[in-house]
Amino acid sequence: MSERNEQVPVQGNRANSARVYDYILGGKDHYEVDRVAAEASLRAWPGLRTSMLANRATMRRMAHWLAAEAGIRQFLDIGTGIPTEPNLHQVVQGQAPDARIVYVDNDPIVLAHADALMRSTPEGRTSYIQADMTEPGTLLTDPALSETLDLGRPVGLTVIAMLQFVKDAHGLIETLLRPLAPGSYLAITLATGDLAPESAALAREYTERGIPMYLRTRTEVEALFAGLDLVDPGVVPMTSWRPSDGAAPPENGTNMYAGVARKP
Repeated sequence: MSERNEQVPVQGNRANSARVYDYILGGKDHYEVDRVAAEASLRAWPGLRTSMLANRATMRRMAHWLAAEAGIRQFLDIGTGIPTEPNLHQVVQGQAPDARIVYVDNDPIVLAHADALMRSTPEGRTSYIQADMTEPGTLLTDPALSETLDLGRPVGLTVIAMLQFVKDAHGLIETLLRPLAPGSYLAITLATGDLAPESAALAREYTERGIPMYLRTRTEVEALFAGLDLVDPGVVPMTSWRPSDGAAPPENGTNMYAGVARKP
């Protein structure tokens, strides 16, 4: 089954991080303002495309682990972005066909492609909520959330490559975790200047184009998991988070940390 919110107008007068991401990864859902921002970002830090591809691979590994190893059957994905297969629901429903997923994003272009996010297995269910992650109260009270997920049971909260665009990332994570049951998990990837100091130019480029970006240190990322039980290997460069072949690939060309933790 699937649920869908009503269409809303698409605005293209300002660059959007999801559409910049889409352009850099070869998608077709972006405007001229996004293409200009993307090309400027690539000039500022040529490693951006490599890092974005590594981030998608990390998301898939995290989603697979949560479904296959942690036994999670409900997922809340914040800042979903324009669909790029395989999407999170395809990964987790490949392991658990009865898994339920709620996607959340505030870009109307993502809403326009929400059908691709909601092609659920017959046994499972997916829904989409149009909401701004910096206003978590809106998404947490949306009927689609309670109709799709049982918050009395563990949920996998995934916030992939989004928290670098949130000034009060700690406050947002606390708010999102609060209503989730014990045994829930938080999975994040987050940009840092530690691994690629030259990516500071990228953060400046994004910020100057109206998309404030906050690079965080490893200590700051670890603080986002305060009160939670970190899953091995802890907060690490994303290419080192449970690599598929068991051997961590080189960290060069990426600028993000990754971590997963359990709510006790």
